[in-house]
Order: sequence, then C-alpha cells, then structure tokens
Amino acid sequence: MTNPTRITYYLKIKEDIDQKMKSGELKIGDRLPPEIELARQFQVSRETVRAAMKQLELEGKLDVRKGVGRFVRHPLPSIPSSIERFITTEDSIRSAGLIEGQLEQSIRTASCQEEWARFLNISVGTPVIINERTRTANEEPVAHNINIMPLALVEQAFQKKSLKGSLARFLETECGIRLMGTNTELVVPHHTDPICKKLQVKQDTTVLLMKQLHLDQHHKPVLFSYDYFRNDVFQFWVNRRR
Repeated sequence: MTNPTRITYYLKIKEDIDQKMKSGELKIGDRLPPEIELARQFQVSRETVRAAMKQLELEGKLDVRKGVGRFVRHPLPSIPSSIERFITTEDSIRSAGLIEGQLEQSIRTASCQEEWARFLNISVGTPVIINERTRTANEEPVAHNINIMPLALVEQAFQKKSLKGSLARFLETECGIRLMGTNTELVVPHHTDPICKKLQVKQDTTVLLMKQLHLDQHHKPVLFSYDYFRNDVFQFWVNRRR
C-alpha cells in the first residue's frame, strides 16, 4: 500500500523547488544540492527526495547529468498542431513564439529505395536527393526531417542555392513546386532508432514519427519524408466526429 505521508512530502519538496525556480532563487543552469543534503534539509528519506526530483525531471525542469548532478533547465512550451492542417516544422515552431534554427544539415544523392519508390511512383534505383536536418527551437533539438525527392525535379535548384529555413518555401520559390497537402502515417519509432537518440535531450524523451507523402498543386507526389518530433514539445491532435 502506498504511504500517503510520503506522497504529501514529495509533492511539498517538488513545489518548494518549483517555487524557487519561478522566483529566480534557483536559476537556469544552477546545480541542485545532492540527494543526501536535500533529504537532511527537508527531513525526509532519500527515496522521497528522489520521487520529487523525478517529477521535476518529467516536467522538463531538471537536466540530469549522470555522475555529475541535477541542473535547473527551462522547459520548452508545448506546440499544439492539428494534423488536419498542413503546416511546416518551421511555422509550427515560430507559431509558439520560439526561435527556429537547425543543428546540422546534409544533402546527398542516392538510389531510390523500395518504400520511397512506392510512394513517389518512381522506379526503384531512380536517383533521388535526400535532405536531412535536425531542427531546433530556442537552440534545443525538437525535430528531425529526412526528405526524399526525385533528383530530376529539384537537382538544379539545390545546385544554385543552399537551403535555409522552410523546404516548402524553397521548393515553391526555386522550383515552382507548391506543396498543397500530405498523406500522413503516424508511427511510434523504436527507442533504438538512431534519430530518436538525436532528439533525446533527457532519458525519457519520447518521439513521434510521421511518414508523409507530400503532393504538389497538381496533386502529384513530389516529396516523401520521415519527420520525427519530440512528444514533450509537439502535441498533435485531430478532430473526430461520429
């Protein structure tokens, strides 16, 4: 049976530390005292302190560095987004009042794989361009996009100009391709997926994957993408009616 006294104490500890963060007594980057010291300060067991720390960690307010300690961090606000509406990653981040950026980008050519070929309606082995980027909000990684496009459609554009910001805007400006919508499959990727690890800012960060076929103004498939989003930042919803 759960001890109600322990629950009360761990919530009090959590609220006390939370209040110190809000007041500025504990600032971003400050290291919290060790568990044993907090247990002595609040006159509780280390297990109770650990429960309070875990709750703060789940809320994104603590950065836990193994073997070093727990540090105060500022959680990013959630970014609500209806999956019924086509919106770029860049616009989603900016709509939440955050600064959009990227950590890394690669552009390479490859032979089209079977899954991509099926969606893009081209032959396996057809040359494609793959654009891969880790996207940031306030300099923190929140999304990773892998975009696959037939080389014949976009080769000249990528040779002439480097891609910055919205890929949708780039394709419209440089190629005359206007993305009008997507067919989207929602997937929960396995935790061993290397892309998930790129977005794992804390140990229990979960990630949602969208496999998306993007259609142009003529309803033709022009882009297939794997779009990974941090679940603690992006909140996707859809209206369902009977």
